[in-house]
Amino acid sequence: MNPNPLEKDIESAVCTYAKEQGMLVYKFTSPSRRSVPDRMFITLRGQVFFIEFKRKGEPLTPGQAREHQRLKEQNVSVYVIDSIVDGKMLVELMS
Repeated sequence: MNPNPLEKDIESAVCTYAKEQGMLVYKFTSPSRRSVPDRMFITLRGQVFFIEFKRKGEPLTPGQAREHQRLKEQNVSVYVIDSIVDGKMLVELMS
């Protein structure tokens, strides 16, 4: 396993794991708003949360930080995940 996987590899592994746990996983885009989180997850209990995937050590862009803050101000859960292990742990916690 690559010690520093690419963002797309982290995203793919975590999304596959979440689906295996029964979650719905959607690629999240907003035509009228840039810098929204990468994915929306919906648990079997109906809880919704978002994940922004990053390569280890890669910071959020200013636009991403702004959008995350907007979501958090609305009591929406949004997380930044930069490893497969952390992503799987989050999925387990949210399941």
